[in-house]
Amino acid sequence: MHVVAVLALDGVSAFDLSIPCQVFVLATRPDGSPLYEVRVCADRSVTATAGPSEPFRLSSPYAVDDALAADTVVVPGLPTDRVPDQRAAGVLLEAATRGARIASICTGAFLLAHAGLLAGRRATTHWRFADALAERYPDTHVDPSVLYLDDGQVLTSAGIAAGLDLCLHMIRVDHGAAVAARAARMLVMPPQRVGGQAQFIEYRAPGGGDSSDLGPTLRWMRDELGKPLGLTDIAAHAMMSRRSLARHFRAQTGTTPLRWLLAQRVQRARELLETTSLPLTRVAQECGFGSLESLRHHFARQVGTTPSAYRAAFRDALGATPRG
Repeated sequence: MHVVAVLALDGVSAFDLSIPCQVFVLATRPDGSPLYEVRVCADRSVTATAGPSEPFRLSSPYAVDDALAADTVVVPGLPTDRVPDQRAAGVLLEAATRGARIASICTGAFLLAHAGLLAGRRATTHWRFADALAERYPDTHVDPSVLYLDDGQVLTSAGIAAGLDLCLHMIRVDHGAAVAARAARMLVMPPQRVGGQAQFIEYRAPGGGDSSDLGPTLRWMRDELGKPLGLTDIAAHAMMSRRSLARHFRAQTGTTPLRWLLAQRVQRARELLETTSLPLTRVAQECGFGSLESLRHHFARQVGTTPSAYRAAFRDALGATPRG
């Protein structure tokens, strides 16, 4: 049984804390038996926070030191304005030395960095705190634009919901796409969002009256995925120059127009592979790839498997008959 230890330190984000507790227990064998045992590790009754609500206290039969016996240790989000828990940092370092996988959700990355586990590594955190992480730990290569990063033994994720993606990613690495898809179905979420997908940093809701709001253009791009859209087409729809488009696109989505478009095409391909029996050549056309070879190339780069293998794994996981 793979043991996952979740550190509950004082001030822990209740939402972040619940993510690994919920996700890993949903990973099961076909007969329903669990693949993971999740242990919340806290030395005493600690304070947990839930946004602007009043903090509350929680306790656990497992101490922080018990994380040393775990195969994976997850650090949920913690306050960034406090001195890091030195003892917990020591436990993380020792656990990593023993070979445990170490992961963080949101601002949990600050404790990993304090323990020296992010030195020389790429890492991410919530975009609001990325500058602070980079300034406080200059030996860490902070990338605020991605949902999560897998740097081998050490993994980090962006804010809140990206922790769901990271935990599903770890399940996928451990036990394959079918097991991860079953867990995702129970969570009522997509089986996979690619780690390199950008955090949506300053996206403004459509209809705000701002002439630089790209909401209508993003919707148009999604509606026209099957067509060969270029930068000139996108800029014309947004009524901007290509330079202005690039600037506003980066500010509102965290990435470039063509990278965003490619991510949407891959996402649409996943949806069609999950829900229809369309031939792969038709999927490629519907998503704007132009050819089956292009679909296979970009799908494999972003999802890590082939379209046909993805479809087979999803069907096996859900036991469903796609329409189409």
